[in-house]
Amino acid sequence: MQLSEEESYYAVIFTSKQTERHGYAEMAEHMEELAKLQPGYLGMDHARSELGITISYWKNEAAILNWKSQTDHLAAQNKGKHQWYAEYSVRVCKVEREYHFTKS
Repeated sequence: MQLSEEESYYAVIFTSKQTERHGYAEMAEHMEELAKLQPGYLGMDHARSELGITISYWKNEAAILNWKSQTDHLAAQNKGKHQWYAEYSVRVCKVEREYHFTKS
């Protein structure tokens, strides 16, 4: 995802520590596919070791709120609280600039 320097957007940073992994990968894959269908979705990055990090990018705050309240996503959130996560944090940030480097 690359935007012009004048365009701002939002990033939702979800960090988590898991208690269990059974069924998690399948649900995470389903959530990513579903997020891609949401109006205002711009992209996603993830990393997982002891701490899981998923960053989703959105055009505006309304798109984030719509995703947060999407029915299947609500069910996944509930399952996460009861089955997969020992703890998690969500941070919503406005991105005003981005820079890139690619080695040729």
